[in-house]
Amino acid sequence: MELSFKNRIALYYLLATASVVTVVFILIYFVVQTAVYRELDDNLSFEAHKHNEEIFIRNDSIFFKNKNEWAEREHREVQVNPVFIQLVNSAGKVMDKSPNLMGDALSFDPTKAFDLHFDTRLNQQEIRQIQLPIRQESQLKGYILAAMSLEGPKLVLASLKKLLLLLFPMVLTGLFFITRFLAGQSIKPVQLITSTTNRITQNSLDERIALPATKDELFTLTSSINELLERIQKALQREQQFTADASHQLRTPLAVLRGTLEVTLRKPRTPEEYQEKIKISVQEIDRLSVLADQLLLLARFDSETSAITPEKTRLLPLVENVLRRYKSVIEEKEHRINVQIDPNLEVSAVPYYLDLIIENLLTNAVKYSPQGKEIAIKAWSKNGHIRAFISDEGMGIHPEHQAQIFHPFFRSQALEHKNIKGNGLGLSIVKKACDALGVKVTVESTPGEGTRFYLDFPTA
Repeated sequence: MELSFKNRIALYYLLATASVVTVVFILIYFVVQTAVYRELDDNLSFEAHKHNEEIFIRNDSIFFKNKNEWAEREHREVQVNPVFIQLVNSAGKVMDKSPNLMGDALSFDPTKAFDLHFDTRLNQQEIRQIQLPIRQESQLKGYILAAMSLEGPKLVLASLKKLLLLLFPMVLTGLFFITRFLAGQSIKPVQLITSTTNRITQNSLDERIALPATKDELFTLTSSINELLERIQKALQREQQFTADASHQLRTPLAVLRGTLEVTLRKPRTPEEYQEKIKISVQEIDRLSVLADQLLLLARFDSETSAITPEKTRLLPLVENVLRRYKSVIEEKEHRINVQIDPNLEVSAVPYYLDLIIENLLTNAVKYSPQGKEIAIKAWSKNGHIRAFISDEGMGIHPEHQAQIFHPFFRSQALEHKNIKGNGLGLSIVKKACDALGVKVTVESTPGEGTRFYLDFPTA
């Protein structure tokens, strides 16, 4: 049977409470039983010792003193719980007994320890009995037996048991409905959270759940959900912006390619003109290919970064390998390369990702630096912390743009340097790769003087 959350809370509380109530009721019963029997046993011991002082011994016979007065007192007084007293000799033969025993006699059990209370029967009636030895000059003469009826105590205990058994289901039923009501009140904030989240869709992600007044677990839950919604909204906005920018970037070379081919097909042209148009088309195709590769690379970061395993990697060989790949471009622009890296310096990284970081930062430095400027690549270790930077003497980045340079397709002052090819994805790839490796990337830049990107590697 499927139960609602509210009813499950009430049921679990009921089961826990039922266990506690059961233990409490059992304890109450046994405490009362112990108290009743203790009171009865104290009275029995008192009566036995009291009547032990009212006997006399003649030879081997034992009798009560003033037995006539005792009988008259029983006639005058109504005893609620009469005491039965009996004397037996050492052989267990009845010598004398209280008048209220009349034709009955208490049973003597020599196997029972003396001064020990025990249950027995007298004429089909349950009684509580005690046996005390009678001695004269350290010689055993007989025993005094004292007993009281157990009907009264048994009736009290039976009534208590019935009352507890009657109260048990009543208490549990009452607790269930009370708990169910309290559970309903307790989960109202959860119901509010549910109704609010059900209203939130892709078109209303700006709505948030109202925080409870009390800073408890529900407050923490609500805050976490609101923070999650905030992250989802920002991620969706970034995705929408990325999709729009990617669509725009893809349409531009396609439009150029289409326009070039349409113009080429309008009329017959010379071989030189065909070659020129084909060259333009190939350039746009190359541009599309690079853009597609970069977009796929960004998508890979989102799906594979959780499975990467960093390893000890020497930094200098990676830098030298990137420099060899771009040697012709660097020589064409006559840049001076200043590398200061200890050949034995190792960092914890994935070589492929680290190569991407260095390549994109270096190519940016080459592209945005005027002819003949210096590009510096340095790395050092201090107190176990490894830091590196790649700097240039190029045009720099304006302060208001520095927070956006890692966003996809963002290019600072793109209109001022139309001659520099790019689509604004290089630094996005750098940021994704750094995040995957746990590397902190920061930038310092002054317009007209140059830019420096710092890489702080995680401590191994």
